[in-house]
Amino acid sequence: MNGNTHGNAPAELCEGDLDLYTRALRQGRVPADEADGAAHLVGLGLLNPALDDPSQWEPVAPHIVLHRLLRASADRIAGERRREERLVEALEPLMRAGRHDDVSTTSLITLHSGRQRIDRVIDEAMADAGELLAIQPHKSYTHPKPDWQEAAIRRDQALLDRGGRIRALYQHTVRHSPTLAARYERLTGDVEARTLDEITERLIVVDRAVAFVPADTDRTSALEVRHPALVRYLATTFDRLWRLATPMYPQAVRRPTLNGVTPRQRAIAALLVEGHTDAVIADRLGMNVRTARVHIAKIATTLGSGSRAQLGYLIGQSGILDQES
Repeated sequence: MNGNTHGNAPAELCEGDLDLYTRALRQGRVPADEADGAAHLVGLGLLNPALDDPSQWEPVAPHIVLHRLLRASADRIAGERRREERLVEALEPLMRAGRHDDVSTTSLITLHSGRQRIDRVIDEAMADAGELLAIQPHKSYTHPKPDWQEAAIRRDQALLDRGGRIRALYQHTVRHSPTLAARYERLTGDVEARTLDEITERLIVVDRAVAFVPADTDRTSALEVRHPALVRYLATTFDRLWRLATPMYPQAVRRPTLNGVTPRQRAIAALLVEGHTDAVIADRLGMNVRTARVHIAKIATTLGSGSRAQLGYLIGQSGILDQES
Protein backbone atom coordinates (compact mmCIF):
# COMPACT_ATOMS: atom_id res chain seq x y z
CA MET A 1 0.00 0.00 0.00
CA ASN A 2 1.11 3.54 -0.69
CA GLY A 3 2.12 5.65 2.31
CA ASN A 4 1.96 9.00 0.49
CA THR A 5 -0.80 11.57 0.98
CA HIS A 6 -2.66 13.28 -1.83
CA GLY A 7 -4.31 16.61 -1.04
CA ASN A 8 -6.67 16.15 1.91
CA ALA A 9 -7.13 12.43 1.35
CA PRO A 10 -5.80 10.22 4.15
CA ALA A 11 -3.16 7.80 2.92
CA GLU A 12 -3.21 4.10 3.56
CA LEU A 13 -0.76 2.66 6.05
CA CYS A 14 1.84 0.31 4.65
CA GLU A 15 3.46 -2.48 6.61
CA GLY A 16 6.55 -0.36 7.32
CA ASP A 17 4.40 2.44 8.74
CA LEU A 18 2.64 0.06 11.09
CA ASP A 19 5.90 -1.53 12.20
CA LEU A 20 7.39 1.88 13.07
CA TYR A 21 4.24 3.02 14.87
CA THR A 22 4.06 -0.29 16.81
CA ARG A 23 7.71 0.10 17.88
CA ALA A 24 7.04 3.68 19.00
CA LEU A 25 4.09 2.52 21.07
CA ARG A 26 6.14 -0.27 22.60
CA GLN A 27 9.23 1.86 23.35
CA GLY A 28 7.43 5.12 24.12
CA ARG A 29 9.40 7.05 21.48
CA VAL A 30 11.71 6.52 18.48
CA PRO A 31 14.77 8.50 17.34
CA ALA A 32 14.00 10.72 14.39
CA ASP A 33 17.36 9.98 12.72
CA GLU A 34 16.73 6.21 12.87
CA ALA A 35 13.26 6.27 11.33
CA ASP A 36 13.07 6.93 7.58
CA GLY A 37 9.25 7.01 7.72
CA ALA A 38 8.95 9.09 10.86
CA ALA A 39 8.25 12.32 9.00
CA HIS A 40 5.46 10.60 7.09
CA LEU A 41 3.88 9.32 10.31
CA VAL A 42 4.10 12.83 11.74
CA GLY A 43 2.17 14.04 8.71
CA LEU A 44 -0.48 11.40 9.32
CA GLY A 45 -0.67 12.38 13.00
CA LEU A 46 0.66 9.08 14.36
CA LEU A 47 3.86 10.62 15.81
CA ASN A 48 4.65 13.97 17.38
CA PRO A 49 8.06 15.49 18.32
CA ALA A 50 8.79 15.00 22.02
CA LEU A 51 8.51 18.30 23.95
CA ASP A 52 11.66 17.63 25.95
CA ASP A 53 13.73 16.30 23.05
CA PRO A 54 12.87 17.31 19.41
CA SER A 55 15.16 14.54 18.14
CA GLN A 56 12.73 11.96 19.49
CA TRP A 57 9.23 11.12 18.24
CA GLU A 58 6.43 10.08 20.57
CA PRO A 59 3.41 8.06 19.42
CA VAL A 60 -0.10 9.49 19.54
CA ALA A 61 -2.67 7.22 21.21
CA PRO A 62 -4.25 4.80 18.67
CA HIS A 63 -7.83 5.83 19.46
CA ILE A 64 -6.98 9.47 18.73
CA VAL A 65 -5.24 8.48 15.48
CA LEU A 66 -8.21 6.37 14.39
CA HIS A 67 -10.71 9.13 15.15
CA ARG A 68 -8.62 11.67 13.23
CA LEU A 69 -8.17 9.45 10.17
CA LEU A 70 -11.84 8.46 10.07
CA ARG A 71 -12.88 12.10 10.32
CA ALA A 72 -10.58 12.98 7.42
CA SER A 73 -12.05 10.10 5.43
CA ALA A 74 -15.59 11.24 6.23
CA ASP A 75 -14.74 14.78 5.12
CA ARG A 76 -13.39 13.44 1.86
CA ILE A 77 -16.55 11.35 1.30
CA ALA A 78 -18.74 14.36 2.09
CA GLY A 79 -16.80 16.36 -0.47
CA GLU A 80 -17.38 13.68 -3.11
CA ARG A 81 -21.08 13.65 -2.30
CA ARG A 82 -21.28 17.39 -2.73
CA ARG A 83 -19.55 16.96 -6.08
CA GLU A 84 -22.10 14.29 -7.04
CA GLU A 85 -24.95 16.65 -6.11
CA ARG A 86 -23.49 19.37 -8.33
CA LEU A 87 -23.19 16.90 -11.23
CA VAL A 88 -26.77 15.70 -10.76
CA GLU A 89 -28.02 19.29 -10.60
CA ALA A 90 -26.25 20.09 -13.86
CA LEU A 91 -27.11 16.92 -15.81
CA GLU A 92 -30.49 15.76 -14.46
CA PRO A 93 -32.52 18.10 -16.71
CA LEU A 94 -30.81 16.53 -19.74
CA MET A 95 -31.43 13.04 -18.35
CA ARG A 96 -35.12 13.83 -17.86
CA ALA A 97 -35.33 15.04 -21.43
CA GLY A 98 -33.68 11.81 -22.63
CA ARG A 99 -36.05 9.66 -20.61
CA HIS A 100 -38.99 11.60 -22.00
CA ASP A 101 -37.87 10.80 -25.53
CA ASP A 102 -37.43 7.14 -24.64
CA VAL A 103 -40.89 6.95 -23.08
CA SER A 104 -42.43 8.66 -26.09
CA THR A 105 -40.74 6.24 -28.48
CA THR A 106 -41.79 3.27 -26.36
CA SER A 107 -45.42 4.39 -26.25
CA LEU A 108 -45.45 4.89 -30.03
CA ILE A 109 -44.20 1.37 -30.79
CA THR A 110 -45.53 -1.42 -28.56
CA LEU A 111 -44.81 -5.15 -28.75
CA HIS A 112 -47.76 -7.50 -28.16
CA SER A 113 -47.30 -11.26 -27.70
CA GLY A 114 -49.89 -13.98 -28.10
CA ARG A 115 -52.58 -14.14 -30.75
CA GLN A 116 -55.41 -13.50 -28.31
CA ARG A 117 -53.68 -10.37 -27.06
CA ILE A 118 -53.03 -9.20 -30.63
CA ASP A 119 -56.67 -9.74 -31.64
CA ARG A 120 -57.81 -7.86 -28.54
CA VAL A 121 -55.71 -4.74 -29.20
CA ILE A 122 -56.80 -4.72 -32.85
CA ASP A 123 -60.44 -4.91 -31.71
CA GLU A 124 -59.81 -1.99 -29.34
CA ALA A 125 -58.20 0.07 -32.11
CA MET A 126 -61.16 -0.61 -34.41
CA ALA A 127 -63.85 0.06 -31.81
CA ASP A 128 -64.63 3.54 -33.18
CA ALA A 129 -62.67 3.40 -36.43
CA GLY A 130 -63.87 4.72 -39.77
CA GLU A 131 -61.31 3.14 -42.11
CA LEU A 132 -59.45 -0.15 -42.28
CA LEU A 133 -56.62 -0.91 -44.69
CA ALA A 134 -55.40 -4.51 -44.64
CA ILE A 135 -52.83 -6.63 -46.43
CA GLN A 136 -53.42 -10.34 -45.91
CA PRO A 137 -50.81 -12.78 -47.31
CA HIS A 138 -51.85 -16.36 -47.90
CA LYS A 139 -50.54 -17.49 -44.49
CA SER A 140 -53.00 -15.13 -42.78
CA TYR A 141 -56.16 -16.67 -44.18
CA THR A 142 -55.25 -20.33 -44.73
CA HIS A 143 -57.95 -22.40 -42.98
CA PRO A 144 -58.98 -19.75 -40.41
CA LYS A 145 -60.77 -21.07 -37.33
CA PRO A 146 -64.55 -20.61 -37.47
CA ASP A 147 -64.69 -18.58 -34.22
CA TRP A 148 -61.91 -16.25 -35.45
CA GLN A 149 -63.69 -15.86 -38.80
CA GLU A 150 -66.98 -14.97 -37.12
CA ALA A 151 -65.33 -12.47 -34.77
CA ALA A 152 -63.55 -10.79 -37.69
CA ILE A 153 -66.76 -10.53 -39.71
CA ARG A 154 -68.63 -8.96 -36.76
CA ARG A 155 -65.80 -6.49 -36.21
CA ASP A 156 -65.65 -5.52 -39.90
CA GLN A 157 -69.42 -5.20 -40.20
CA ALA A 158 -69.56 -2.93 -37.15
CA LEU A 159 -67.09 -0.60 -38.86
CA LEU A 160 -69.13 -0.64 -42.07
CA ASP A 161 -72.35 0.04 -40.13
CA ARG A 162 -70.75 3.23 -38.79
CA GLY A 163 -70.32 4.42 -42.37
CA GLY A 164 -66.67 3.37 -42.53
CA ARG A 165 -64.83 1.72 -45.38
CA ILE A 166 -62.59 -1.32 -45.76
CA ARG A 167 -59.86 -1.88 -48.36
CA ALA A 168 -58.10 -5.26 -48.40
CA LEU A 169 -55.24 -6.63 -50.49
CA TYR A 170 -54.67 -10.33 -51.13
CA GLN A 171 -52.63 -12.47 -53.46
CA HIS A 172 -54.01 -13.56 -56.82
CA THR A 173 -54.15 -17.14 -55.58
CA VAL A 174 -57.27 -16.39 -53.47
CA ARG A 175 -59.36 -14.97 -56.30
CA HIS A 176 -61.39 -18.18 -56.44
CA SER A 177 -61.29 -19.04 -52.72
CA PRO A 178 -64.81 -20.07 -51.60
CA THR A 179 -64.00 -19.22 -47.98
CA LEU A 180 -62.97 -15.68 -48.80
CA ALA A 181 -65.86 -15.19 -51.21
CA ALA A 182 -68.33 -16.34 -48.53
CA ARG A 183 -66.87 -13.86 -46.08
CA TYR A 184 -67.30 -10.90 -48.40
CA GLU A 185 -70.81 -11.96 -49.35
CA ARG A 186 -71.79 -11.53 -45.69
CA LEU A 187 -70.45 -7.96 -45.50
CA THR A 188 -72.58 -5.00 -46.52
CA GLY A 189 -71.18 -1.53 -46.96
CA ASP A 190 -68.19 0.23 -48.50
CA VAL A 191 -65.81 -2.72 -48.78
CA GLU A 192 -63.44 -3.56 -51.62
CA ALA A 193 -60.77 -6.19 -52.19
CA ARG A 194 -58.00 -6.38 -54.76
CA THR A 195 -55.18 -8.81 -55.52
CA LEU A 196 -51.53 -8.82 -56.57
CA ASP A 197 -49.10 -11.58 -57.44
CA GLU A 198 -46.91 -10.64 -54.47
CA ILE A 199 -47.71 -8.59 -51.40
CA THR A 200 -45.98 -7.64 -48.18
CA GLU A 201 -46.31 -9.35 -44.83
CA ARG A 202 -49.55 -8.80 -42.96
CA LEU A 203 -50.42 -5.14 -42.39
CA ILE A 204 -53.40 -3.51 -40.71
CA VAL A 205 -53.80 0.27 -40.70
CA VAL A 206 -56.69 1.78 -38.72
CA ASP A 207 -57.79 5.34 -39.50
CA ARG A 208 -54.24 6.04 -40.73
CA ALA A 209 -53.40 6.58 -37.07
CA VAL A 210 -52.28 3.15 -35.84
CA ALA A 211 -50.77 0.19 -37.69
CA PHE A 212 -50.08 -3.43 -36.78
CA VAL A 213 -47.27 -5.47 -38.34
CA PRO A 214 -45.86 -8.93 -37.48
CA ALA A 215 -42.91 -9.04 -35.09
CA ASP A 216 -41.95 -12.66 -35.89
CA THR A 217 -42.38 -15.21 -38.64
CA ASP A 218 -45.08 -17.31 -36.94
CA ARG A 219 -47.28 -14.25 -36.22
CA THR A 220 -47.41 -14.85 -32.47
CA SER A 221 -46.05 -11.35 -31.81
CA ALA A 222 -46.98 -8.02 -33.36
CA LEU A 223 -45.90 -4.41 -33.22
CA GLU A 224 -48.49 -1.72 -32.60
CA VAL A 225 -47.16 1.37 -34.37
CA ARG A 226 -48.47 4.84 -33.52
CA HIS A 227 -45.53 6.92 -34.71
CA PRO A 228 -47.15 9.32 -37.21
CA ALA A 229 -44.28 9.18 -39.72
CA LEU A 230 -44.18 5.35 -39.72
CA VAL A 231 -47.96 4.99 -39.96
CA ARG A 232 -48.04 7.49 -42.82
CA TYR A 233 -45.30 5.53 -44.60
CA LEU A 234 -47.19 2.24 -44.22
CA ALA A 235 -50.48 3.79 -45.38
CA THR A 236 -48.74 5.30 -48.42
CA THR A 237 -47.23 1.91 -49.24
CA PHE A 238 -50.70 0.38 -49.10
CA ASP A 239 -52.14 3.08 -51.36
CA ARG A 240 -49.48 2.50 -54.00
CA LEU A 241 -49.95 -1.26 -53.96
CA TRP A 242 -53.70 -0.73 -54.14
CA ARG A 243 -53.41 1.26 -57.35
CA LEU A 244 -51.37 -1.57 -58.91
CA ALA A 245 -53.75 -4.31 -57.81
CA THR A 246 -56.55 -6.02 -59.76
CA PRO A 247 -60.12 -5.61 -58.42
CA MET A 248 -61.61 -8.78 -56.95
CA TYR A 249 -64.63 -7.61 -54.93
CA PRO A 250 -67.33 -6.37 -55.24
CA GLN A 251 -66.76 -6.72 -58.99
CA ALA A 252 -63.91 -8.86 -60.26
CA VAL A 253 -61.80 -7.82 -63.22
CA ARG A 254 -60.71 -10.76 -65.36
CA ARG A 255 -56.98 -10.99 -65.83
CA PRO A 256 -56.28 -11.79 -69.48
CA THR A 257 -54.31 -14.71 -70.87
CA LEU A 258 -51.78 -13.58 -73.48
CA ASN A 259 -50.24 -15.90 -76.07
CA GLY A 260 -51.38 -18.95 -74.15
CA VAL A 261 -49.69 -17.83 -70.90
CA THR A 262 -51.95 -17.02 -67.94
CA PRO A 263 -51.25 -14.09 -65.58
CA ARG A 264 -50.27 -16.50 -62.83
CA GLN A 265 -47.85 -18.26 -65.16
CA ARG A 266 -46.29 -14.92 -66.11
CA ALA A 267 -45.69 -14.20 -62.43
CA ILE A 268 -44.05 -17.61 -62.06
CA ALA A 269 -41.98 -17.03 -65.20
CA ALA A 270 -40.67 -13.73 -63.81
CA LEU A 271 -39.44 -15.48 -60.66
CA LEU A 272 -37.97 -18.34 -62.71
CA VAL A 273 -35.88 -15.87 -64.69
CA GLU A 274 -34.59 -14.45 -61.38
CA GLY A 275 -33.34 -17.97 -60.52
CA HIS A 276 -35.65 -18.80 -57.61
CA THR A 277 -36.40 -22.37 -56.56
CA ASP A 278 -39.85 -23.91 -56.85
CA ALA A 279 -40.33 -23.62 -53.07
CA VAL A 280 -39.48 -19.91 -53.01
CA ILE A 281 -41.74 -19.22 -55.99
CA ALA A 282 -44.62 -21.03 -54.31
CA ASP A 283 -44.16 -19.14 -51.05
CA ARG A 284 -43.93 -15.72 -52.67
CA LEU A 285 -47.02 -16.29 -54.81
CA GLY A 286 -49.10 -17.93 -52.09
CA MET A 287 -49.44 -21.43 -53.53
CA ASN A 288 -48.16 -24.89 -52.69
CA VAL A 289 -45.08 -26.29 -54.40
CA ARG A 290 -47.05 -28.90 -56.34
CA THR A 291 -49.24 -26.21 -57.94
CA ALA A 292 -46.19 -24.12 -58.79
CA ARG A 293 -44.56 -27.10 -60.51
CA VAL A 294 -47.72 -27.80 -62.54
CA HIS A 295 -47.65 -24.22 -63.82
CA ILE A 296 -43.92 -24.42 -64.56
CA ALA A 297 -44.54 -27.56 -66.63
CA LYS A 298 -47.31 -25.78 -68.56
CA ILE A 299 -45.01 -22.83 -69.28
CA ALA A 300 -42.33 -25.21 -70.54
CA THR A 301 -44.86 -26.93 -72.83
CA THR A 302 -46.20 -23.63 -74.15
CA LEU A 303 -42.71 -22.34 -74.95
CA GLY A 304 -41.37 -25.70 -76.16
CA SER A 305 -38.67 -25.98 -73.51
CA GLY A 306 -36.87 -29.24 -72.85
CA SER A 307 -34.93 -28.21 -69.75
CA ARG A 308 -34.95 -25.75 -66.84
CA ALA A 309 -31.98 -23.83 -68.24
CA GLN A 310 -33.57 -23.60 -71.69
CA LEU A 311 -36.85 -22.51 -70.11
CA GLY A 312 -35.27 -19.42 -68.58
CA TYR A 313 -33.77 -18.47 -71.94
CA LEU A 314 -37.05 -19.01 -73.81
CA ILE A 315 -38.98 -16.92 -71.26
CA GLY A 316 -36.60 -14.04 -71.87
CA GLN A 317 -36.86 -14.41 -75.64
CA SER A 318 -40.64 -14.80 -75.72
CA GLY A 319 -41.42 -11.29 -74.50
CA ILE A 320 -44.22 -12.51 -72.21
CA LEU A 321 -42.74 -10.59 -69.30
CA ASP A 322 -42.99 -7.34 -71.24
CA GLN A 323 -46.76 -7.63 -71.62
CA GLU A 324 -49.28 -6.06 -69.26
CA SER A 325 -50.76 -8.51 -66.81
